[in-house]
Amino acid sequence: VCASHLGRPKGAPDPAYSMEPVRARLAELAPGVELLDNLRFDPGETGNSDEFVATLTDGIDLYVNDAFGASHREHASIVGPPKTLPSAMGRLLAKEVDVLTGLRDRPKRPFVAVLGGAKISDKLGVVEALLETVDSLVIGGAMCFTFFAARGEPIGDSLFEPDQVDTCRRILDESGDKIHLPEDLVGLDANGEFATFGTRLPDGAKGFDIGPGSAAAFTDVIMDARMVFWNGPMGMFEDDRFAAGTRTVAQAMADTKAFTVVGGGDSAAALAQFDLDDEVDHVSTGGGASLELLELGDLPGLAALRGAPNA
Repeated sequence: VCASHLGRPKGAPDPAYSMEPVRARLAELAPGVELLDNLRFDPGETGNSDEFVATLTDGIDLYVNDAFGASHREHASIVGPPKTLPSAMGRLLAKEVDVLTGLRDRPKRPFVAVLGGAKISDKLGVVEALLETVDSLVIGGAMCFTFFAARGEPIGDSLFEPDQVDTCRRILDESGDKIHLPEDLVGLDANGEFATFGTRLPDGAKGFDIGPGSAAAFTDVIMDARMVFWNGPMGMFEDDRFAAGTRTVAQAMADTKAFTVVGGGDSAAALAQFDLDDEVDHVSTGGGASLELLELGDLPGLAALRGAPNA
């Protein structure tokens, strides 16, 4: 019996997230294997209900977790079955854990992490954890503007998090020369016209991508590395006007001789968009799970498996 979820239905059946297309394909690949309905159609999944766990495990002899991308969630299907069933990792989960814990525990140096995305608050824990391990931390995406604000540089109307400015200032003070921020940016000026800026944006301007100088500098850091972890785009790559920074970093990940790991999510989507997803060593199936494993060294799903009543 296979069980999974699709999308984020809110604890009730939703035709938009039906498992039927998955069921049809599974029938071709593994005839006779049963696939349950979308687990998140039942509020007991995200609520980690004992009753829902009992429903899932009724008549089942063994449990295998191969859902790395959900293993950072204390959901019923992740942490419930190992309480009563002999349990094991699937091969995908085992590979993810081996690769990502290897970054933490067995880094090849220089070890470089490249982080992007919108909010530093979403990645604060992993930033602080990585700074204890990496030789260089490259920061792009909208999160860089909170760091610029912490340095007292004007950021125009760019997205940033005022409540994280003091934290970013502390991180900059404590990290020495490990952090690499953009040296130029592209975006829109106060009139809505495409423009290139330095790191001091005029009033009304908005930054949406790292500039060409930054992309070249970040490439140099990546090319000098022996191990690279990348999570988060360098800009709003869905818009062709602001895709160059992410494309350049993706190409560097493909070209470097370093061992390369991409932490799922938008970074994996960017690799696919630029037809480079086969050019890196490991593309994680879990964005949030990969960050949490790097930050904490463990996940609820892994802890549950260790506690299973295995013979």
